[in-house]
Amino acid sequence: MTSGLWELVFKGIWTTVQLLFFSAILAAAVSFVVGVLRTHRLWIVRFLAGFYTEVFRGTSALVMIFWVFFVLPPAFGWQLVPMWAGTLALGLTYGAYGSEIVRGALKAVDPAQQEGGIALSFTPWQRMRLILLPQAVPEMIPPFSNLLVELLKGTALVSVMGMGDLAFSGNLVRLALQESAGIYTYLLLIYFVIAFLLTRLMRGLEKKLKAGVGKEPTREVKVPEPVGGGV
Repeated sequence: MTSGLWELVFKGIWTTVQLLFFSAILAAAVSFVVGVLRTHRLWIVRFLAGFYTEVFRGTSALVMIFWVFFVLPPAFGWQLVPMWAGTLALGLTYGAYGSEIVRGALKAVDPAQQEGGIALSFTPWQRMRLILLPQAVPEMIPPFSNLLVELLKGTALVSVMGMGDLAFSGNLVRLALQESAGIYTYLLLIYFVIAFLLTRLMRGLEKKLKAGVGKEPTREVKVPEPVGGGV
């Protein structure tokens, strides 16, 4: 490929990374807010949070992108740029999946921990902040790592808006060179490298968080053989 085509690919990579970063932040915020609300003591709060989760889990991310970019603006009289439309659609969609991760991790904390906080006269927010979240967050990292990789692959959907992400740029290069096998192989490798770096980063974060709460994986201990042989 020429230098101009490589520059187009690099711009696509940068756009994809930006979209991944912004939508991951939105998805994380939505995940924690909705996931915590799913454990609220009031049924109406749990119902509304659950309704949001079911709606966004049950709809197509591709259709949601179309809806946010083409349907929502005329209804309110304004237009979103592709970057923010993609961020909003992906963040809300994958945040619904993430909220179930948060809810499940909070429910998995030993009930005795919650009872101990009540015995100490902690408020619900203090119990959540000081007892539940520090123990639940390390358990969320592995499924959040998988969700982050899925979000990375979902960023390719924004190419339908004409946004110059990696998938869109790769398609332009394919049209320019009239070659599919080589270009799409490059795209697969680039997505794989980004996903591999994300998983390594999340694995390091998991190890650090588990070490902070005394849950670092224990090393295998070898039992010494008896001196003088067995019976």
